Amino acid sequence: MSQTIRVALVGQPNVGKSELINAISGASFKVGNFAGVTVEKKEVHVTRGGYEVIITDLPGIYSLNAYAPDEEVTKRFLLQGAYDLIINVIDSNAVSKNLDLTLQLLELDTKVILCFNMIDEVEKSGGSIDNVTLSKALGVPVMLVSAKETRGVDVLVQKILEMHAFGEANHNLVYDRNIEMALERLCALLEKDEALAPHKRFYALRLLENDKDIYRLIHDKRIFLEFYEVLLHEQAKLGILEAEENHAFVMASARSSIIKFLCSIAVKQPSYDALSRKIDTLLIHKLFGLPLFFAIMWLLFQVTFVIGEIPMAWIEEVVGAFADVVKNALPEGVINQAISEGVIPSIGAVIGFLPNIIILFLGINLLEQTGYMARTAYLLDGIFKRFGLHGKSFIPLVTGFGCSIPAYIATKTLKNPKDKLITMLVISFFSCSARLPVYVLFVSAFFEPENAGNLLFAIYVIGAILGLVAARILRGLIFSGQSEPFVMEMPKYRLPSLFALLKELQIRSILFLKRAGLFIGSASLVIWFLSTYPLDEYGVSVPLEQSYIGTIGKAIEPVFEPLGFDWKMSIAAITGLAAKEVAVGTLAALNSVEMEESEPSEGLIAVVRESIDFKAGVAFLILMMVYSPCFAAMGAFFSEVKETKWRLLYLLFPNITAWVLAYSVVHLLAFIGY
Repeated sequence: MSQTIRVALVGQPNVGKSELINAISGASFKVGNFAGVTVEKKEVHVTRGGYEVIITDLPGIYSLNAYAPDEEVTKRFLLQGAYDLIINVIDSNAVSKNLDLTLQLLELDTKVILCFNMIDEVEKSGGSIDNVTLSKALGVPVMLVSAKETRGVDVLVQKILEMHAFGEANHNLVYDRNIEMALERLCALLEKDEALAPHKRFYALRLLENDKDIYRLIHDKRIFLEFYEVLLHEQAKLGILEAEENHAFVMASARSSIIKFLCSIAVKQPSYDALSRKIDTLLIHKLFGLPLFFAIMWLLFQVTFVIGEIPMAWIEEVVGAFADVVKNALPEGVINQAISEGVIPSIGAVIGFLPNIIILFLGINLLEQTGYMARTAYLLDGIFKRFGLHGKSFIPLVTGFGCSIPAYIATKTLKNPKDKLITMLVISFFSCSARLPVYVLFVSAFFEPENAGNLLFAIYVIGAILGLVAARILRGLIFSGQSEPFVMEMPKYRLPSLFALLKELQIRSILFLKRAGLFIGSASLVIWFLSTYPLDEYGVSVPLEQSYIGTIGKAIEPVFEPLGFDWKMSIAAITGLAAKEVAVGTLAALNSVEMEESEPSEGLIAVVRESIDFKAGVAFLILMMVYSPCFAAMGAFFSEVKETKWRLLYLLFPNITAWVLAYSVVHLLAFIGY
């Protein structure tokens, strides 16, 4: 029976952890969520030398001063999780930036292996890293790896076994005399508590930086009052000796000094190659840069619609055939009807749009991995400033085209609180991929196929423009003041790994299908029940408008009636708050109940075209473009923003704006003759 070694894979965002875990596993790993949160969790199981090595890929974290929900998950795992050693993945192209996290991890009193990834890129550019010198200086193993070329991966796995068997949890880190004296006094007090003693130096360091998580840990200890008094004294003393009142800055400066020394003795920086300069002269050109960006995005949306539309008919046929099989296999009755007429058609209606989502995600992921998106942020900084946003806001905003949750998390790169909050408040205007099924459904229903790609592109552009206008309004009325200066490290241009891209697409597809099954399946089951019952005196379903869901729809209809919505569209607008795809599932469920005698081949697109007025359809699109994102995204916002007034603004601003815009467009279309 093999023994188990549990490994925590830790690193800053975009250091190639996913590519490394793919290289280690050979594409065989488990995907799930961390307990109690929606943050994605990947695990690799490797059998080697009689051991089962379980490697957990933790979300990217810049430092142990965690700010975002995914960073909190990583920090909590490092402080409380069950693991035997840490692999700290470092981008070899940005050593000094990554080593700040490394120095904090070394203080955890845990076995650590440093893994410098992308070493092939550094060497090709004329740079080098002396891993032997670094290893001696830090007192831990230092490995040079290229996950893309699978170079050094097997050696890394072997080093895990060696560290588990023979390694020790120590390091050679020594700070300046003032900090070490403060640590000595604090550690002497923490030594008195048996639970705190094994990690006393780590706790002392974190408390010097006012780490709230560690503060809560020691608050109820018997030594707290005595310790707290000494802590305040040492912090005040450090402030005087270092001429800096901010204790966190004192520690950051100390780590910075160590990092500069390490880089001076072991790192030769790669040169910025001539080819990158030539590419940059075009991509970030003052005149051609922006038109080129919009041309690339236009092409992406054309491909999204044209190619994504091809499998829709096949998927519809497969789902229809599957529904028939289930209907014939199950005994007649309520359960049969609920599954074959409620759940399966609704989930199938949304799965049909999965190809569109995959293509859009693939395109955005390609642009990010090549390094193009960072340059677009630089290019748009001047324009964004006119609208009250920061150039770095572009990264979270464009991330919002994929999903609002990581977009909120990505705002941590904005240091100015006002810049961060404005960006978070307008992310909902940048349509996430979950809204794409709604857009494709209504665009296909009301417009000619040859114009569909252009209209899809226009929807995303209009949403983005509305977001910029909203940011300008917020900056002028509520968040006055200047943005922080634009400073951003340009990543190297690199060819994306096809294997990594395909693996990410697989993961996203599986997660989408799980979400479709959970949210849409549950919602459609509820909708089927509410639309089927009550029964009349003969045991037959009453007309749809007299059913439970008809009653609910009629009750909320006055809110949406000025937009031209009937009660079914009103229900879809509300269920879309759970997850935007649910709106499509809701329309499918409601219309399939009403149209039991229709031709079996008639899809939801035809139903929408025949049963919904053009003006109401446009209003529904606008509502979906602007109003609040899904409940999960709202939860991510609330975890980032604690103040009640900003939470209230976040709930009211997009929804009121969405209703007013939809109402205005309906009346404008009526005025011009639609």
